[in-house]
Amino acid sequence: SLGLGAQQLTGRVVSVADGDTFTMIDTAYNEVKVRLYGVDCPEKKQDFGRHAQLKAAEYIAGKEVRVDVVNVDRYGRKVGIVYVCADSTLNEILLLNGLAWSYDEYNKLHRERYQALERQAKAAKVGLWSQPTWVAPWDYRGSKRKAQK
Repeated sequence: SLGLGAQQLTGRVVSVADGDTFTMIDTAYNEVKVRLYGVDCPEKKQDFGRHAQLKAAEYIAGKEVRVDVVNVDRYGRKVGIVYVCADSTLNEILLLNGLAWSYDEYNKLHRERYQALERQAKAAKVGLWSQPTWVAPWDYRGSKRKAQK
């Protein structure tokens, strides 16, 4: 359930930046940048980053979606649960396809469920779990930042 002051947005997706970030036009014709809640997809330059983007696009590009907004991040993006139909969320679809990690640091609401979906994908060796080794996107971003200093 949604917390106090939470909002529901509906709109049409106009672009998919990567697996966990997209832009939509809401019903009031505002452009809204959205970040998926509780999951972290591989960065575009990482293995499976492009796969994650394509899978997300397959479900939401050009389509109407509902976003249950949980919060707003430091970049001003609405962070939320993205419904592709009544009972199916993009957040969970990406986890099940092995194209996202449960972003435990930022996942208070659905941590156990998302961790379970991640374990299921790992056990099935789908997506990035088909690889012998992988780098979590937050570690990848951290190493990029260090390299820039």
